[in-house]
Amino acid sequence: AIRTEIDNALKIHENVQNLRGNESQNERQQIESNPDSHFEKATAEFIDQRVNEITSAPTEPTVSLDMVLRSCPEITAYAVSSIRHWQDLANTAEKVRSFLGIDGKLYDLAKKVLGPYNASIVIAYILQRFEQIQSAGGYLRILTEKAANGSFSIRPMLMAALNGQVR
Repeated sequence: AIRTEIDNALKIHENVQNLRGNESQNERQQIESNPDSHFEKATAEFIDQRVNEITSAPTEPTVSLDMVLRSCPEITAYAVSSIRHWQDLANTAEKVRSFLGIDGKLYDLAKKVLGPYNASIVIAYILQRFEQIQSAGGYLRILTEKAANGSFSIRPMLMAALNGQVR
């Protein structure tokens, strides 16, 4: 049921993107500057419905904090002080989330599905790969969907980030 709802929200997003590509420049600018577009409303409604339905998420991170900081060192530049504990990462990720333009409700959903610390890890990863990721919110939404379906794991994502730094 969750997968169907997420698929529907993503299809709505694709339709909005297709419309944007076909409209004149003025209309495109008007839609793009409108924060209450159809996609955002559909996403907000979807999130409101799902946040209360999800009841279990891992409370402990699935990797070490050291591994996160080695894989995604950019997050440390946004910390108030050094990141020594999971809560430091969570606090920093909350701040970075807003810089990345990720909606608070979407992040709340990610925390419910992934767990608060694993969601923080995903934010650190998105920040690390920001230049390669076209839509931080869309990326988080997709990873949250995969996690809800049991097809997402933090460790391989971080290993890929570590391997990417070596090259």
